[in-house]
Amino acid sequence: MEDPESAGAAPAPGLSSLLPPREFLRSRKGQLLLAESVLSFIIFICYIASLAASFMMAPLLEFLLALFLFFAYASKLNEKFKGIHWPLADFLRCVTAAIIYFAISIAAVSKYNDGASKAAGVFGFAATIVFAVDFYITFNDLVTFLKQGSSDSPEGHKTE
Repeated sequence: MEDPESAGAAPAPGLSSLLPPREFLRSRKGQLLLAESVLSFIIFICYIASLAASFMMAPLLEFLLALFLFFAYASKLNEKFKGIHWPLADFLRCVTAAIIYFAISIAAVSKYNDGASKAAGVFGFAATIVFAVDFYITFNDLVTFLKQGSSDSPEGHKTE
């Protein structure tokens, strides 16, 4: 029987078909969305294990939203659904996430004494920085798009 890899055949569909393309993973937007998803999941786990379990909803929602946008941009869903202004939605998500993570991180670090709350607060400050970088880059993309005054969609600039 001939080895499919040596014959140059495409890999069999399976779990590898769910993975995003490598060029998206190497892009700045892909790396930011992946970092946001991972940090949000870690913060969610830390809040579950801590005394500050009341804060666990914000990281869970941000994890799900970042994961959705990660796969939406990876599968080019933003190019198929033109009714949603994707960069603006992404900008608003990043701004609110940075503010919420900053606020709950301060509360978790200052109010609770257990290690999991402190770890969630530290990861929350790191997530605040990542979300702030993402909304700064997204804001610059929106400004350059608005200054151009063209009717082109800025999503082409998002996957660079």
